[in-house]
Amino acid sequence: MSSTAEKEVTQSWRQKLHTLIYESETPSGKAFDIILLIAIVISIVIVMLDSVSSLHEKYGDVFYILEWVFTVVFTIEYILRLISIHRPVKYVFSFLGIIDILAIIPTYLSVIFVGSQSLLVLRALRLLRIFRIFRLVHFLSELRFLSVAMMNSLRKISVFLLFLLTMVVILGSVMYLVEDPENGFTSIPQCIYWAIVTITTVGYGDVAPVTPLGKFIASFIMLLGYGFIAVPTGIVTTEMALATKKRRQSNESCPNCGREGHDVDAKHCKYCGEKI
Repeated sequence: MSSTAEKEVTQSWRQKLHTLIYESETPSGKAFDIILLIAIVISIVIVMLDSVSSLHEKYGDVFYILEWVFTVVFTIEYILRLISIHRPVKYVFSFLGIIDILAIIPTYLSVIFVGSQSLLVLRALRLLRIFRIFRLVHFLSELRFLSVAMMNSLRKISVFLLFLLTMVVILGSVMYLVEDPENGFTSIPQCIYWAIVTITTVGYGDVAPVTPLGKFIASFIMLLGYGFIAVPTGIVTTEMALATKKRRQSNESCPNCGREGHDVDAKHCKYCGEKI
């Protein structure tokens, strides 16, 4: 067989493999991805069951063997992904590529570091492939919309958290002066911890004021906490409303040609020039 014919056979084999592994739109590719998702779910369930002491004592050896079986399968799959694409380095450092390697490494690390196999729950991240397999990519646009709103709120929330931190330090220091160490307020950091637990309305109850003045301050912090919880929610909600308004404006259709996709600040249609 000539070198040209061998090259064509190799390319044909790699192309078929690429279609099977990467092309989820094809019947074979979708079937491969669904089988892969089922294997990921089963492997995650095995890791979780193995963490139960009673099941580990009874079926520990079986779980251990199955973990290695799935690791070998995922390793082979990872190698095939590298073989079937023209730029394997790009895949290695891609988001899904990093997740795929993280799903494999813990089992091999468990040979050296005992207990690291518990990190196999990272395989759950591979379930993100479901967005691509079942064409749920439009949900990712909603996720980007939410992330944009959160980023726009970041500066305001940062200022708010700085103010909140200042209040917590002040109130914690006051409680250190008011309450006795016998009541659990042994240091300023301990009092700050109590103030954080109280202002977030968590209330573990491991430290509680006893004196009337301490109870008054605690009541004030509790009431203050409800307001502090509402502020970040209001900031994010406002940014989401603004982002929604901008998105609607950008999708506004031209009254003349009916086409959409204009810029947010556009006053004229970029297709026909009509005033929007």
